Amino acid sequence: MAGGHARPSHRSHPRSLHDSSEPEQSPVSSQADAIEDYALIGDCHSAALVSKSGSIDWLCWPRFDSPACFAALLGSPDNGRWRIMPVEPPTQVTRRYWPGTMILETLFETASGSVALIDFMAVEKDSLVRIVEARDGSVPMQLDLALRFEYGSAIPWVTRLNHGSGIRAIVGPYQVVLHSDVKLHGRAMTTVASFTAEAGQRTRFVMTHAASHLAQPVPPDANQALDDTDVVWSGWSGRCSYRGAYRTEVQRSLLTLKALSYYPTGGIVAAPTTSLPEQLAGSRNWDYRYCWLRDATFTLLALMHAGYREEAQAWGAWLRRSVAGSPAQLQTLYGLGGERAVPEWEVPWLAGYQGAAPVRVGNAASTQLQLDVYGELIDAMYQEMALGLTRPASSWPLQRSLVTHLEKIWDRPDESIWEVRGGAQSFTFSKVMVWVALDRAVRGAESFSLPAPLERWKALRSHIHETICRDGFNPQRNSFVQYFGGDALDASLLLLPLVGFLPPEDPRIRGTVEAIGCDLMVDGLVRRYHTSEVHDGLTGGEGVFLACSFWYVDNLVLQERHQEARAMFDRLLALANDVGLLAEEYDPLGCRQLGNFPQAFSHLALINTALNLDTHAAPATQRSQGSEPGDGAPPSEP
Repeated sequence: MAGGHARPSHRSHPRSLHDSSEPEQSPVSSQADAIEDYALIGDCHSAALVSKSGSIDWLCWPRFDSPACFAALLGSPDNGRWRIMPVEPPTQVTRRYWPGTMILETLFETASGSVALIDFMAVEKDSLVRIVEARDGSVPMQLDLALRFEYGSAIPWVTRLNHGSGIRAIVGPYQVVLHSDVKLHGRAMTTVASFTAEAGQRTRFVMTHAASHLAQPVPPDANQALDDTDVVWSGWSGRCSYRGAYRTEVQRSLLTLKALSYYPTGGIVAAPTTSLPEQLAGSRNWDYRYCWLRDATFTLLALMHAGYREEAQAWGAWLRRSVAGSPAQLQTLYGLGGERAVPEWEVPWLAGYQGAAPVRVGNAASTQLQLDVYGELIDAMYQEMALGLTRPASSWPLQRSLVTHLEKIWDRPDESIWEVRGGAQSFTFSKVMVWVALDRAVRGAESFSLPAPLERWKALRSHIHETICRDGFNPQRNSFVQYFGGDALDASLLLLPLVGFLPPEDPRIRGTVEAIGCDLMVDGLVRRYHTSEVHDGLTGGEGVFLACSFWYVDNLVLQERHQEARAMFDRLLALANDVGLLAEEYDPLGCRQLGNFPQAFSHLALINTALNLDTHAAPATQRSQGSEPGDGAPPSEP
C-alpha cells in the first residue's frame, strides 16, 4: 500500500510491503470506464461501483456519504481502486447479478480458460468480498490495490498480516484490513499480487472496515458470507408482490432502491455517487449521496405497490423525523440520518470523471427555497394515512403546521424542482405542488375527520388553481410553461395530470403533452428543458432526463395511447446497462448514460410506470380501488 516509508512487518527483519522486486505491469489508463460499464454492490450502509474490467473504482466507507477510499472513478487509479482481472486480455466479458440479489458475477473468457469474479458486500459485516472462481482451464490473474482515503488524497500506513497474505491500512480515523488466499506484495505505493486460477478452485479476498481506534476487525469467512448474503437478498426480493409483464425490470429496480437505502434510518439516497456529469466533460456535476424529499411520494407508492410495507414505513418515519422542527426551515434534501448541514465544496485534487470538473462534495441545493417539496411531503404523509402506514392523527399537527407556513409563502419565487442557480422565478410546477399540498391536506382532514380550517384551505386551493391556469398557461403555445408569463417548456409539467391538477383529457393537458413531445423530445426521449433557452445559472448542456421520459409514457397511458406507451417504455428499458441499471440521464447521440449512477429517481419512475401500464391495461373492473386519474389523486394511488 501507499506511504513514503518502509512498513513495519511482523517478521524480525522488516521488508517494505512496497518492495519493487515484482515484475513491471503495463501502464493503465487514467480514464474511468463508461458510466454504463459499472455495476453496483451494496450492503444498505454503503455501496461500491465495479467496472467490467474487474476494478472497484468507487467506494465510500462506512456510509454512502463518507469520504471515498476508492475514487478512481473521479480521477486516476492513484486516487484509489481495487482491480482483479486476468493477465491476458479477455476475449469476452459478461456480467450478471445472481437472481434476486446484489451479488455480481463477472465472467472473463480467455484463451487459457474462463474465470468468474464474484463481488458483494457482506450484509452487516462492514466487509467487501471478492471471490475468484475458475470455471475451466488455468488462468493467470493479477491484483492491484491502491487504498486512498479522504477522496483519494490520504495515503495510509500499511503493515503485513498473516505472513504476507494480509495487510492492515490505517490513516487518521480509518482502518481497513484485507485478508487474502494469496501472498500480497508492495510496489510503488500499491499492493499487488499474481496468482493462477485453477479450474474448480476459489481464491478469496475479504476487505473489512473499522474505526482506527478500535481493535483490528475480524473478517467473515468468504464462503459463508456469500451464502448468507445470497439468502438475505433472495429472501428480500422474494417478497415482491408485483407479477406484471415487467417483473424482471421492476424487481431489479426494487433491489437497486433497497441497495441505496441506509438501513439504520430508513433514508434512501438519490445515488451512491457524486459528480458524474450530465454532459461529458461538462460542469453540471452534483453530489447525490443524500436523501431528497422530492422522492417521497414516488418512493412510498413504489414500495407499497410492490409489497414492501416495512420499507415504506421506514421511509415515512425518516421523512417525519427529518422535517421535524420549524416549517420555515424545511429543506429540499437531508443527510442519511436527517442531517441538515450538507455544505457544498469542491475537491481540487480530483480531475473529475473523464475530465468533467469540478468534483463537488455536499449540495448547496439544501439551502434553496423549493416550494414543490411541501407538496411532495404532504402528499407522502397523506398517502401514509390512506395506506394505513400511520395513524392519521400522529402526523396531523406537523401537516397543519406545514400548511400554515405555506399559506404565507406560496406566492414567492423559488428555485424549482430542477434546483436552478440562475435566480428564483414563479415556476409553474412549484405552484402546482403548492396546490397539491393544499389538496392533500383538505382530503386528509375530510377523510379522517381531522381538525382543520377547511374553508380557508379550500378557498386558497381554488385561488392557486385559478392563478396557475391564468399565469402558467401560454395560449400561443397551447401549453403550460416553465414559469409564469414565460414561453419556455419544462418536462416537469408532465406531472400535472399525474398529481391530479387537471384530468388527462383536458385540452390544456393534451396541448402540453403535445408541445413537450414536439419541442423537448430528442430521438424519442425527453429533455427537462432547453438549457440554451433557459437561464439556469449553469454552463453547458445535458442529456435527456430519464424520469421525464417515463412521465411522458405515463401521460400516453392516461390518454389511452397504449401502443405508443409500451413502445416508448420498451425503448427506455433498453437503455439500461447489461445488469439493468439506469443513470439519471442519457446521451442519445453518443449512446451513453450520463449523471450519477445508478439513480433512484430513474428506477422509481420505471417501477411506477410499469405499475401504471399494467393497471390501465386491465379491465376497469380489475383495477385497484380508489380515485380515477384526474380527480386530484396520483393515477397509481390504490
